[in-house]
Amino acid sequence: MTFKPRHRRFAWVAAGLVAIGIAAALVLNALGSNMSWFITPTEVAEGKAPADRNFRIGGLVEPGSLERASDRVGGTFRVTDGNHAILVSYSGILPDLFKEGRGVVAQGRLTGNGGFTATEVLAKHDENYMPPEAAEALERAGHPMSATQGKQQ
Repeated sequence: MTFKPRHRRFAWVAAGLVAIGIAAALVLNALGSNMSWFITPTEVAEGKAPADRNFRIGGLVEPGSLERASDRVGGTFRVTDGNHAILVSYSGILPDLFKEGRGVVAQGRLTGNGGFTATEVLAKHDENYMPPEAAEALERAGHPMSATQGKQQ
């Protein structure tokens, strides 16, 4: 059976479109599985945090909440956005700029008891920086940042 040139061309175009669709689906799937959402402590309290995947939580390290591990590697602290706070545990070296009352972003997942286990902790890099999402969350909670804070440099 022979096909007309028009039918062969249509088959090649259709095969190309299918290949492009499969490639796009694979790329979108890979991006979606590697994405890490930013969530505030208030959103965690409201049940908006994914229980089965990693995400980032950010805000301020609650003053008086830092308890370093006995070997000074990691510890626990509370992250707050002014309305709610969540206990974060981390077993690694905390950044040099990590201090109580300063901005922090922790990546990890929720624990069964409502806490958060971090796999990575990021502290702000200078006195003027806070992640824009964390600054917005603090402003919504009634704790606005100064004019120079909350802007990336």
